[in-house]
Amino acid sequence: MNPAPFTRALALIPEGYGEGSFEGRRWGATVKRSADGKRIWLYAEDLAGTDIVSFNFYLLQASGGTLKPCEMSSGKVIAFVLGYQPDKQDQPRLPAKRSASR
Repeated sequence: MNPAPFTRALALIPEGYGEGSFEGRRWGATVKRSADGKRIWLYAEDLAGTDIVSFNFYLLQASGGTLKPCEMSSGKVIAFVLGYQPDKQDQPRLPAKRSASR
């Protein structure tokens, strides 16, 4: 596995819970990243069915990363991460500018 496309796609999935689409179906995904940035955990489930995707990904200096799927194939995990499209989040609004008092 070339880790570069996988790690780029994984980085685009926001931390916490969010929803999106994969293979034409709606999915809910939860991502947790360790404080040191060396471990990423993902659990996702098909919102209209029973399918799930779950794994840990360890970022290592020498190899780039080690994928540890939870009771499923690496291929299934890779396909999900590369194909999952998180919903676009509303852009944060900037606070209104206050006029300076003179």
